[in-house]
Amino acid sequence: MTALPRFQPRRPLGRTGVPVTRIGAGDLADRSVPKERCVATLRRALDAGVNVVDTAPMYEDGYSEEIVGEALRGRREGVFVVDKIDHLDRPVAPQLDGSLGRLGLRAVDLLVFHSVSEPAAWGRLAAPGGGMQELGDELRRGRARFRGISSHHPDVLAAALDSGLCDVVMFPVGPYVHPRYVQEILPRARALGVGTICFKTFGGGKLLGDTEGYGRALSERPRGKLSSGGEDAAAPALPRLPVEACVRYTLTCDPDVALLGLSFPNEQDAAFAAAAAFRPMDEAELADTRRRAAEAVQGKGAVWWNPPERPGA
Repeated sequence: MTALPRFQPRRPLGRTGVPVTRIGAGDLADRSVPKERCVATLRRALDAGVNVVDTAPMYEDGYSEEIVGEALRGRREGVFVVDKIDHLDRPVAPQLDGSLGRLGLRAVDLLVFHSVSEPAAWGRLAAPGGGMQELGDELRRGRARFRGISSHHPDVLAAALDSGLCDVVMFPVGPYVHPRYVQEILPRARALGVGTICFKTFGGGKLLGDTEGYGRALSERPRGKLSSGGEDAAAPALPRLPVEACVRYTLTCDPDVALLGLSFPNEQDAAFAAAAAFRPMDEAELADTRRRAAEAVQGKGAVWWNPPERPGA
């Protein structure tokens, strides 16, 4: 077995004070892969020292939580577990009951509302008696240690940070994200002591391969031209970025944790190597990586993690 690098805790996760590794293991559930293999893959990441694990009920309809729970059996201590409340308009407690049951845990470390990406939705959650108060109740009950949201909208994140209700916020950071995430939300979170866990380093896979996201095939694929003027059945590969460039970019932006899809050993090895060899990009490298990323997402479907453009923007 190849010796894996050991990642040591890098810094406190905002005001939580919990020491976390620079990369975390995101959703790795795939019902086409036997559960024991998924569990072994997550344990491999833990063996490498990764101490942040992210899951949610909606990831393969609870399968991800089952995998995380089994992987953590006998090794829960020192692992920062993130879980989510998927249904923003339903009571929190029954949803958390289900998650804890699938995980086989008494508590998670961070409990967040999942994909709060409309300002009106955040307004309802933040209102007196709303969902954030329910999360606070779960903290007092000892079923979670910290609370927050994940979001695909800078306006929501800005309001959440201003509210003082979030210990951690989760949002996109990578070579192809709306600039407000990096230029506004990251520094504001740092200034307020709010932890940052960021995703979309690989743009849902779009930056690494020919997919509309998370392995989905392209609905329309460009076709190559034959010398006769006809169309080639096998389309050429679309532009893409290497793993190393994507990881370097995100780590240069400096969120507390970059959540990566560490679903297979080869993916883990590539990400671990990139993180171990990390050196910050300079401004020219950052700009060039953004340019290449913009090329790499073309023709690969919707970019759902960026907010809709404002009229006249």
